[in-house]
Amino acid sequence: MANRSPASSGRGGSRDIERPIRVLVVDDDPGARLLHGRFVAGAPGFAMVAAVGTGLAAVAHGIRGGVDLVLLDMRLPDISGVEVLNRLRTLGEHSPDVLVISSSQDRVTVRQALAGHIVGYLVKPFTEEALLGRLAVYASERAAVAAAASHSRDVPLAQGEIDKLLSTGRVTVQHPSGSASSAGAAEPGSLPKGISQVTLDRVVTALDPVVPVTARALAASLSISLATVRRYLDYLEETGAIDLAHRYGMRGRPEVLYRRVPPPMD
Repeated sequence: MANRSPASSGRGGSRDIERPIRVLVVDDDPGARLLHGRFVAGAPGFAMVAAVGTGLAAVAHGIRGGVDLVLLDMRLPDISGVEVLNRLRTLGEHSPDVLVISSSQDRVTVRQALAGHIVGYLVKPFTEEALLGRLAVYASERAAVAAAASHSRDVPLAQGEIDKLLSTGRVTVQHPSGSASSAGAAEPGSLPKGISQVTLDRVVTALDPVVPVTARALAASLSISLATVRRYLDYLEETGAIDLAHRYGMRGRPEVLYRRVPPPMD
């Protein structure tokens, strides 16, 4: 997976978990469109919206809405896949997630795609198993983001937590020593190079003490780069402010999940 996290476009909540994930396939090869459409149709929890052969048609579908995930080829007859991705990102919170499916492996194309906050890059030719595996991981991350968002909205703060927020203006986290302190309560200049107070507070606030989240999901929810989020997560891990866990699913390396260490009970 790459650096845009699923369900980051504001379509979250329980409805995203209940209904199928709507997919648009974009490929100039009619045979590939048909084949990939069949793969998607066989994926649990996914539903085909349409299959188109041009970049402009893909953008038009994105503008109309009703698409959660685009399977996007980079080589199209009218505008490039990178241009399609850039135009979709202008839709802001209504922009669908994008999984690139392409034979293009050159550094320029790959880097341009990654800069567009895609959720993955699958090189052609690939098997049905490979695509279904990517879709399963995507669905899992999407559900985790929706659950975390729902939890943060629904769980009320205790009086002690409210008092701490009022007194410090920051979220309290627990360090290994057992002492509670604000993740942002550092003296000016005491933070390491590359760590800013404002971004640190945003990252800590976005982390939930109960529902863990991946770095990609966190980056998408904060609209900052995956590399930046990982830098802050590394710092928070060093200070003992977060817990790490591993999720083993499809083939490949296990995913790392992060959660904020809950404050001690008063």
